[in-house]
Order: sequence, then structure tokens, then C-alpha cells
Amino acid sequence: MSTVASAQSGTRPTPPSGSVTLGISARRVIVDRIAAILVWLAFGLALVPLVWILFTVVTKGWSLLVDPQWWTNSQAGISPRRQGGGAYHAIIGTLVIAAVTAIIAVPIAVFTAIYLVEYGRGRFARVVSFMVDILTGIPSIVAALFVYAVWIGVLHQQRVGFAVSLALVLLMVPVVVRSTEEMLKLVPNELREASYALGVPKWKTIARIVLPTAASGIITGILLGFARVIGETAPLIILAPYTAFINTNLFSGNIAALPTLIYTNFGANIPAQNDRMWAAALTLIIIVLLLNLAGRFIARFSAVRR
Repeated sequence: MSTVASAQSGTRPTPPSGSVTLGISARRVIVDRIAAILVWLAFGLALVPLVWILFTVVTKGWSLLVDPQWWTNSQAGISPRRQGGGAYHAIIGTLVIAAVTAIIAVPIAVFTAIYLVEYGRGRFARVVSFMVDILTGIPSIVAALFVYAVWIGVLHQQRVGFAVSLALVLLMVPVVVRSTEEMLKLVPNELREASYALGVPKWKTIARIVLPTAASGIITGILLGFARVIGETAPLIILAPYTAFINTNLFSGNIAALPTLIYTNFGANIPAQNDRMWAAALTLIIIVLLLNLAGRFIARFSAVRR
């Protein structure tokens, strides 16, 4: 009767509330499915270049990595067209330069982050934070040119591996500062307040409570900064010429590194050089992967037990 009355009065009948609820639920399910499909498509598109790069590097560089000479010999006495030799000199040079960079950059970055989170107030803290933001966006070639101007133009020193480490410090510090800063902010204030309530000084609270709690994230940030600088090429080209011989002295002579080994063999239509280029690229990827795995292992056992 109500339907007939509604038709006679010219008004549309009101659908039952249950059908309206079912319609809204169906639309929500459809929208959710569409959003999920779009997210997976975006993930797949982002994964394509990564898989493509890894597949190309592995297939073209694996042949030399299975040869023990690649890990034990240098390129001394090996002509560009001659097969043979290894990347031992470049691996050692890369690790030495990166280690010195980390030794200088990590304390500076961690103490800067501690200052910004635990002590920084006022204009000076804002200036420090602003300068860290500026360093974050500096290209590696600009850092290399700055160090070149100071190290060689002002101090009249030679182009050596230590100058490369100084340039890489400028690139590593902001990455570690920002990651450490975020990890320190995630530490609950209740832990700090409980320590203060027991009469523990602030510096000891930071050293014994805050830093161990955030250790896992801090190590991850250090590895991110390490992974960024270990593959930089511009500072090496400008500040430390490549050599085919083994040299671990950062204050004397040319020094080899994996990025410059790749750069030296790039662009030549010579099979031996192409093989060395791809093998060096794969070696660099493997080193970064091993460092990340080691960092995860260390972070897992350095976390505070509850």
C-alpha cells in the first residue's frame, strides 16, 4: 500500500535500510580491491628496474667472480686487452677509504644528533639543523671540489686517498645525523624520566639508556650512509687518481677503488675491459649487501633486552 501511495503522490519509494548498507559495503569492497591492485602495480613497476639491474650485473659479471684470482690479485702488469688479474687492490682501497670515512663521520654525526635531540634549543640548534639539511642535498662532485680547493689549493697537499675520505665525510654525516636523530626521538620519554627520577645524570642516561635503546636504528643509519659513500666516484676521480697496484697508504701515492676500476674500464669495446667493469660492479653490490647483513646481525644482538 505504501508503494502505491508513493506512486500516486509522485514521490520515489524509500529503499530499505538494509539494501543501502549492502550497497555502501559493496562499493567499499570494490574501492579497496582497486586500491590494492594499484598498490601492487606500483610495487611491481618499482621492482622492475631493480630486478633488471641486478640480473644484468649478475649475468655479465659473474664469470670473473668465480675465479679465485679476482679476489687475490691486482691489475698490475695486466694490459687493457689482456684477460686476467683481479680486483684485490680496488677492494682493499675501497674498504680502507670507507673505513677512514666512517671513523671520522660517525662520531661527528652521532654527537650532532644527540645535541639536536637532547640539548638543542634556540637559534644555534636551528642553524645546525639547517646546515645538516644543506649537506643532505650537496652532490658528491661539489663536495669533492670543495675539498680539492681547500686540500690542494689552500693547504698545497697532494691528491691522495685521505682527501677522498674528507669529501665522503661531507656526504655521510647528514645521512647518519638524520637517521640517528629520528631513532633518538623514538625512544620513549618515560625511560629518560625514570632514569632522572633515580638521580642518574643526563649524560649517563643518554649513554646507558637512550643510545642502547636506539642502537638498532642507529646502526642501520650508519650502514645507509656507508652504502652511499662506498660507491661514490666523483671524489675518487678528482682527488685520488687510479692505480693498478695495491696501496693502503691514504697519505701517499695513487689508490685504487672499485668505482674508479669501473670508470677506468667503462666505454671501451674490449671484451677484457667490459668483463672487468661488470665484475667490479657486482663486487661492489656484494660488499654493500654483506655490510647490510652484518649490520642487521649486530643490531639484533645489540638491542636492549626486555
